[in-house]
This record gives sequence, structure tokens and C-alpha cells, in this order.
Amino acid sequence: MTHHDLVIVGTGSGNTIPGPGFEDWSIGIVEAGLFGGTCLNVGCIPTKSFVYPADVIAQAVRAEALGVRFGAPVVDWVAIRDRIFARLDAIEAAGRAYREGPENPNVSVYAGRGRFVGPKTMTVTYPAGGDSDSMEPDTITADRWVLAAGGHAVVPPVPGLRLGPRVHTSDTIMRIEELPESLLILGGGYIACEFAHVFSAFGTEVTQVTHGDRLLRRHDRDVRAAVATAAAARRELHFDIEIDEVTADDSGVDLRGRTGDGLPWSARAAYLLVAVGRAANSAELNVAATGVDVTPDGRVAVDEYQRTTVPGIWALGDLSSRYALKHVANHEARVVAHNLAHPDDPIASDHRYVPSAVFTDPQVACCGATEDDLIEAGTPYAVGRRDYGGTAYGWAREDTEGFVKVLADPVTGLLLGAHVVGPEAATVIQPLVQAMSFGQRAHDVARGQYWIHPAMAEVVENALLALPEPTDGSTPTTGAAAQSGEAAAAGT
Repeated sequence: MTHHDLVIVGTGSGNTIPGPGFEDWSIGIVEAGLFGGTCLNVGCIPTKSFVYPADVIAQAVRAEALGVRFGAPVVDWVAIRDRIFARLDAIEAAGRAYREGPENPNVSVYAGRGRFVGPKTMTVTYPAGGDSDSMEPDTITADRWVLAAGGHAVVPPVPGLRLGPRVHTSDTIMRIEELPESLLILGGGYIACEFAHVFSAFGTEVTQVTHGDRLLRRHDRDVRAAVATAAAARRELHFDIEIDEVTADDSGVDLRGRTGDGLPWSARAAYLLVAVGRAANSAELNVAATGVDVTPDGRVAVDEYQRTTVPGIWALGDLSSRYALKHVANHEARVVAHNLAHPDDPIASDHRYVPSAVFTDPQVACCGATEDDLIEAGTPYAVGRRDYGGTAYGWAREDTEGFVKVLADPVTGLLLGAHVVGPEAATVIQPLVQAMSFGQRAHDVARGQYWIHPAMAEVVENALLALPEPTDGSTPTTGAAAQSGEAAAAGT
């Protein structure tokens, strides 16, 4: 049995904690899979590396409206795949070698699967094969623990649904050997919609199937409507489908089920992507054995300081957060690092305004409350909305889908929510995230600075100016910037 000052379980954002200030601590790092976690290996980075060439193809298709025509794209799937993973696999290997190397003499890496077997006690078992074939399990203890083991793709308990050569999750679909001629995608969330965009753009015949009655169900109503309209024009959609059975053979996959009306339904494609969500790895760690509580949906329960219900055990990222987002996990890791080093002066995580994006076509970004959230809470609000196509740069693009929608407190003018659909939505939304985070009033943001004309960001300015003046009697920022902004809003 080996004792450490600190054990970190997981090498995504948790791997950023060892550093200056911890050199005199004995640190154990437990990793059952690839170094770097979900984001580096099967999530944010590889998926967006596939999205970008899909975006290029989509832009070329839309160029016809601008008077420019291209031939049909030739997609080299293997070249795209190998370009992406040659880089990421090298980063993964380098990250592992760094932690195991002489640069980190105080760090011990346990490259196996860890499960708690008692209070602050974990057994690490190693996979058979290779150098670890004869390795016996290790038992480790520590004064402090950071649980950052992430999550896993959910595979629902449908008869016949088993992962294999023709049936994949987002963890494996990006490494297949060929571009599918046809693909069934099970799910209506952000993962399903992003992969639907990628494969549709690449020329695959995509059929997206969801148990629910909408795509991106947690997003604002206007966002959902825009994405559904665009998706229906690009691929086949089926809503309210209950899957009863899955059958896979050497040439493809069959789904059989029922519609919401109880009618028989079936579909077949060369491959199936199961993208119905991800779940925290708390059960895999057996956190109950160390006394750590979990939430009703299976996440490790933490307070605002990222502390679990057991003193000396912290958790962060997808394992504990309701925001399965890398930028949130990174923020939480910084909080945990501080609180480990300064237990008498802890800081809290700030989850007030967490932005997110969906890299589908059209792109989506959001921050804060949706209109339905505000209605349900009985919160008064005002709406400002402007289309991309209502700005000069939108005219240049002939954009017919994009818009910015802002929700604000009608009394103070403070933003309550922001929602963007359209090109570069994840970038366009950032001034609104900043305004919400720093308590800036909508009209101050719109009038208190210059907005470059003509540029895409003007759609943000115009959406803010579409809000009514706040009723608290305050005077919005005025001056040269205000004159310029209002002139730009008028299209001059």
C-alpha cells in the first residue's frame, strides 16, 4: 500500500493541478484511459477538427447564392482522420511521458482502473497485455483526493444494441476506416447534431432519430425552431421514435421501433451512431465506498468550493458538474488547485454565466436563461432580436438563418440571457458573455463603444439596441461611440 499527500483521478483538467506550489507533495495520478481526458481524445478538439472541413463544404454550397459555383467536394476521410489524430495522439503520448518522466519526480502515474474500496482508499487494476501483463493491483491511500474522472457515452438498454464494427458512440466513430455511405444517428442533443452536420457535409446519407419531439431541447425556443428548420433541409429527421430492437450484421444496422402514434417504424444504414448523452463516471469509481454522495442523476455532489461530502475530497469537471464543458472543468480545476494550497482561504467556483456552443450547421451559442426559463420562473424580461441578414455583413453573406436574441431585465437593463444562431456564433456571443459576467447594462454595451462597420459583430449591437430602454431612470452611455453605433444600426 502506497500513501500520497494527494491523488488525482483523471488526466483531463485534473492533470493541470500539479505544478508550482505542489513540488514538495507526493502526488499520485490515476488514469484508466488516454491522457488528456475527453476533450483532447474524443470530445471538443477532435470533433471540431472534423467540423471545420464540414463547415468549409457547407460554405462552398452556399456560395452559389453569391454567384460562385464549385464542383462536388471530394472527401478523403482517411486523410482527414489521420491528420487529426496524428496530432492528438502525439499530444496524448507527450502528456503521459511528461508526467511519468524525470521532470515530475514527486508524481507517480497509475495507468490503470481505480475503484474505491474504503475511505480514501483505492485499488488500481491494470489491463492485461503488454508490459502490464504481470502487474498486480496497487492499493493507494491519500490525505487529499481530487476526483476528475469525467464521464462516458451512454448506451441505452435496447434489445440487440451492442457496440461493434457497425455500431459506435462518439468515442469511436471518428476513428472508423471508411466514410459511411449511410449513417443512422440516435439522439437529438448537441453531440448528435454536430456529427449529423459533419457526415451530411461529407456526403453521407444521414438519418437522425430521436425519442423526443425536438432537437436541442434545452435551448431557447427560437434556437430550437431555427436548428430544426435547417436540419430538415439537410438530412432526414424522425421525432418521437421509440426504439424496440437493434440488429447489426456485416453490411449494416437495422432499427425497429414505434412512432408516437404507435405505428411500426424501421430504418437501415451502413452504420449507427449512438449519441443519446453522456453520464458521470461516479459508479465506475465506486465513490460510495469512500463515503462520497452523488446527485440523483449520478454526479458526484460538490459545494461551491468543489468539496464533496467527505472532507479532503474534491471533485471537478464532468464527474460532478452539470455543465459538461471543458472551459468549466478548467475553471473548476483552478478553484480546486487554490483550495488545496489555501484550505483556510477557499474560493468558490463561478457558474453564474456559463456559455456553450453547438458546432452544427448553423452554429449555435448561448449563455444564461432561455425565454422558457424566465416564463417558468415568473421573471419579467424584455426581448431584443436582430437577424444577421439585417446587417451589412449579413447582406454580403446572403445569410437567411442567423440571428442574435438577447433577454434583459426591463428595469435595470442587465442581460439575463443571450442566444446566437449563425456563422461563428461561438465567437459572436462573447461580448454578451462579458456583459453578463461584469454586470454591464445592455444599452451601455451597445452605445458605450465603437462597433466596426461593416462587421459581423454589428448584429450584437443591433440586438442590444432593440431592447427597450431600462425603466430605472438611469442614463445610458452616450457620446461619439453612441452616434457611431446608432448610425451603424441604421445600416449606414
